Amino acid sequence: MKKKILSAILATAMMATIITGCGGSNEQPAAAPVAQEPAAEAEAPAAEEPAAEAPAAEASGSLADKKVGVCIYQFSDNFMTLFRTELENYLIAQGFSKENINIVDGANDQATQSGQIDNFIAEGVDVLIINPVNSSSAETITDKVVGAGIPLVYINREPVADEEQRWADNNWDVTYVGCDARQSGTFQGEMIVDLGLDKVDMNGNGKVDYIMVEGDPENVDAQYRTEFSVKALTDAGWEVECLSDQVGNWQQDQAQAIVANALAQYGNDVEVVFCNNDAMALGALQAIQAADRKVGEDIYLVGVDALSEALENVLAGTMTGTVFNDHFSQSHSAADAAINYLTGKGNEHYIGCDYVKVTQDKAQEVLDMVK
Repeated sequence: MKKKILSAILATAMMATIITGCGGSNEQPAAAPVAQEPAAEAEAPAAEEPAAEAPAAEASGSLADKKVGVCIYQFSDNFMTLFRTELENYLIAQGFSKENINIVDGANDQATQSGQIDNFIAEGVDVLIINPVNSSSAETITDKVVGAGIPLVYINREPVADEEQRWADNNWDVTYVGCDARQSGTFQGEMIVDLGLDKVDMNGNGKVDYIMVEGDPENVDAQYRTEFSVKALTDAGWEVECLSDQVGNWQQDQAQAIVANALAQYGNDVEVVFCNNDAMALGALQAIQAADRKVGEDIYLVGVDALSEALENVLAGTMTGTVFNDHFSQSHSAADAAINYLTGKGNEHYIGCDYVKVTQDKAQEVLDMVK
């Protein structure tokens, strides 16, 4: 049974689409658990509300001497910078000593991260929180950490369903905390659908002609955002035409080059640019502006993460929208899961949270939270 932690800024529930559909993905994503009650966009209350009920306060005194090892796939990732900063601050607020929290950069290299995990095991950390470089390495990582008798919390990059089932079958102290990427892709597509086909189909061919800029192809989030953003269009009965689908590896400069090339090749036929994250959307915006195109007038652009710069562009109308990847809820829930293991309470093997659709009318509220 999966445990669902609602995002701190969500108030109502929605029905998420989970039927597999045609998108721009280069490969069919592996099956992954879906949060039981995906929530729809909602008004954003104050950010200080915790994403989940925090462990009992009396446990704090026993946490000061506990050692926490945190592996981040890449420090240069803008979203993971927000995540790890909030994670460390929240762990300290819950009673951990700053000197006992060690957060390391995997530099987007699985071999480097594997060595860091080996070092943490040798040091005798009490709990590990891991954002894997490659989700496909989860089985090896799990076996290593569980074999050392250390509780494990995966974050952000979800292992496949079969791996999560292993945790349940063996009753291991392993869980995953994160949002369902299918929801974020669906929200991207819905923002385009909400504009209306007459407005989006600017070349009048009866189709939505789009380009897709994908993140890391090993990452299930990239796979699902790619697939489900387009699926939202086809579910609305729209015909689509993929003009270009390229991998930008979450990087702004790579996305800028990809979109610049696509615009040079397809010109005004490009009506929508989907980007798997905001860093790439910002790169796409640079290419769009260099091509003398105007978002909201002759092209549409959506991303994911709700980075401050992206939100400012949504407010200015130079991005159509983004999706808030709630690092507050996710980091707090990951820390709470670690505490539950350390205090003997245990966890479900899947702890979900929700994304939030952000268009111009909601961008200021989210920007006030993340700044």
